[in-house]
Amino acid sequence: MKKSHGPKTLAYPLPAWLVGTYDENGAPNIMTAAWAGILASDPPVIGVSIRPSRATFDGITLHKAFTVSCPSAALAVETDFAGIVSGRMHDKFREAGLTPAKATLVNAPYVEECPVVAECRLLKTLELGSHVLFAGQILDVKAEEGVESENGSLDVPRIDPLVYSSAGYFRLGEFLGPAFSIGKKLVKAVPQPEQ
Repeated sequence: MKKSHGPKTLAYPLPAWLVGTYDENGAPNIMTAAWAGILASDPPVIGVSIRPSRATFDGITLHKAFTVSCPSAALAVETDFAGIVSGRMHDKFREAGLTPAKATLVNAPYVEECPVVAECRLLKTLELGSHVLFAGQILDVKAEEGVESENGSLDVPRIDPLVYSSAGYFRLGEFLGPAFSIGKKLVKAVPQPEQ
């Protein structure tokens, strides 16, 4: 039997991403975002939900661009720090010991130390109560050398992505099987029409 918990932000796991923007003076800023994910594949679109009170909200609104840096588990402390303090009062890059790198296709910084980065152009916004969803078209994904598998795709164990739940930060566990494949054993044979 399941126990009701009422309406909560309950989804596990969530990403622990660092969203990069520039302020009105061109200073780089990052913010930790967990309410985020892929929204579409054609064109590739990523979404991040941000409160209007955040400095990152102003940066995305001003420059119509942002980056998403995907930290490895080794950057848990720095990622948490970026979500604790305000970019209006802190130089988060400097204080966390992270390096701001200029994106090549959009006017936003990314975190050099993160193994995977997406450069996004703002496509749409959607007001959702306490947060605004920013949908960004992914113009480029950059990956550190060494995080690709033999077939050229990104290799999750090599990235060692940091994930979030209301309890804190985690790293991912064991590989269970290939997507779009392990479920095939439950697919019933389709009956063929009589001839």
